[in-house]
Amino acid sequence: MDYRRTFRAAAVTFVDLVSRVPAERWDAPGLGEWTLRELVAHTAGSALRQVPDVLGARAETAAVTSPEAYWTFARSVPPSVYAEAVAASTVLARQAAGELGDHPADLIGELAGRATQALAAAGDDDVVSTPVGGMRVRDWLPTRTFELVVHGLDVAAAAGVEAAFPPDAVSEATALAARVAAALGDGPAVLFALTGRAPLPKGFSVL
Repeated sequence: MDYRRTFRAAAVTFVDLVSRVPAERWDAPGLGEWTLRELVAHTAGSALRQVPDVLGARAETAAVTSPEAYWTFARSVPPSVYAEAVAASTVLARQAAGELGDHPADLIGELAGRATQALAAAGDDDVVSTPVGGMRVRDWLPTRTFELVVHGLDVAAAAGVEAAFPPDAVSEATALAARVAAALGDGPAVLFALTGRAPLPKGFSVL
């Protein structure tokens, strides 16, 4: 699966999705304590806005060697550190929400364009500095596609519109979630759920 193509496709789909959010839904509930506007701002920040900065910041060594290791990193830090990171993410989402303006899709489109241009100039094996340490571009970018697809589906659900992410992008995100589950020791539970043998525990998440 071409990680570059799935990222670009997910980015284009996310821009289109944002353009179809009804005006009256922007301040409605989005996800958890976030409004829909804050959810969109968070997604744009984490999956699009930071891409040029990360791709432009080289690291000496790849400390994190797979997309699933990026997501399991959060489980390895003290709970207090994780809680601080979540709180900071909420603050940033609320600040960024105010920058979306009256036509959020215009800004999201600009961010998507910058992200894809930066990706085009990066090599697969370039080692870049990410929030969890040095990673190869080919390992880090799928985590951004994951953000676009998962939060894109959140946006669609909150806005009451259809999300039409390409099958390859959805497949990549789903497979990554399964690999995260396996890395955390929850692979059998997820496999049983996907094959109809047993439901997942209430509140289960790989994140």
